[in-house]
Amino acid sequence: MTLVVLTCALGVAILTAAASAVAVWRVRNSADQRVADAVQKLAAGMQETMRDLAQAVETAQTSRADLHVGELAASLDLDEVTERTLEAASEITGVEAALLDAEAPDGARLSATVGMPAEEAAKAAVQLPENDNLRAVEITYRYRIDDVENSSASHVRSGVVLPMRADGTTVGSLSAFSRSAGQKLGEAQIDELERLAFRAGPALENARKYAEARALADLDALTSLHNRRYFHETLAREVARAQRYGRRLALIVFDLDDFKTINDRVGHLAGDAVLAEAAERLLSVVRSADIACRVGGDEFAVVLPESNVEEAELLAGRIARAINARPITPVGTVTLSAGVAELRPSDRPTDIFERADEALYRAKELGKDQTHVAANGA
Repeated sequence: MTLVVLTCALGVAILTAAASAVAVWRVRNSADQRVADAVQKLAAGMQETMRDLAQAVETAQTSRADLHVGELAASLDLDEVTERTLEAASEITGVEAALLDAEAPDGARLSATVGMPAEEAAKAAVQLPENDNLRAVEITYRYRIDDVENSSASHVRSGVVLPMRADGTTVGSLSAFSRSAGQKLGEAQIDELERLAFRAGPALENARKYAEARALADLDALTSLHNRRYFHETLAREVARAQRYGRRLALIVFDLDDFKTINDRVGHLAGDAVLAEAAERLLSVVRSADIACRVGGDEFAVVLPESNVEEAELLAGRIARAINARPITPVGTVTLSAGVAELRPSDRPTDIFERADEALYRAKELGKDQTHVAANGA
């Protein structure tokens, strides 16, 4: 059974690698060479992980932890790889809690736990010293008797921390804990954890590279906003989520007034600088939950999850004030026209977008430099 599951995982990994190759071909035809380089590195990493998986198929045992080890290489989702690693660790005999700490995209840190809350994990965590020969660090936790006896919590008594490496570089650590007094994790458990960390390191690194490549592919190179493709994918996802859970959703679509005249007057390079500055001012006022995108030319859109049309109208006003509050070199003060729409129960993603876009053109017809709200009736 284990062999069948791992063989299926190998097949998924092969398909994923093939998809990566297709992504490389597509990205080579885009303007952003950085994305192509990132995806090429990803494909190379996937080939290495596939070789590891093939070895795992040949030597697979019957434990559930082995199944998770084989499945790691079949996913490029960072959260999924993390979850499977922790699940595999928790199924090793004697392990009552586990903590995974690893590099995340853009220099951030990924920290996840099983069997313990994040607050406890932060107190129990141990940072590994830099040493390429380090196999594991064993820890014993000692408490004041009154602290332990007066607490209803089951305290961590011992633990093991192992490095996770990829291409010879430490990319994170895997910690396993026991709450049993006088019963440390033995050599057999450490061997299983070491094997798991050995597989998890490359899988996590591949997933991180993939996330970074996707992030690059989703960004507009000029403005650093999300691009048109990402906008339509996100709008579809947010519409489905809002309709599933009965939540509000609003959309702003706006463009810069008379931008063609600006381009004709100062040239396209200077016009690009205006777009970049407008995008920076846009980002300074949107909320963290809002999704700001450039959908083409000088047209922008902001998706507002769990928001109504009144909130979207207020945000459109803040965006307008941020952009025209001070001159943009070399063209001076720039104004914008905006259209706002709110999701209807029966809307498709194209419906709410078309209503917001039509409201934008209505704002243009009414004299520009203003926001028009689309009617939300049937």
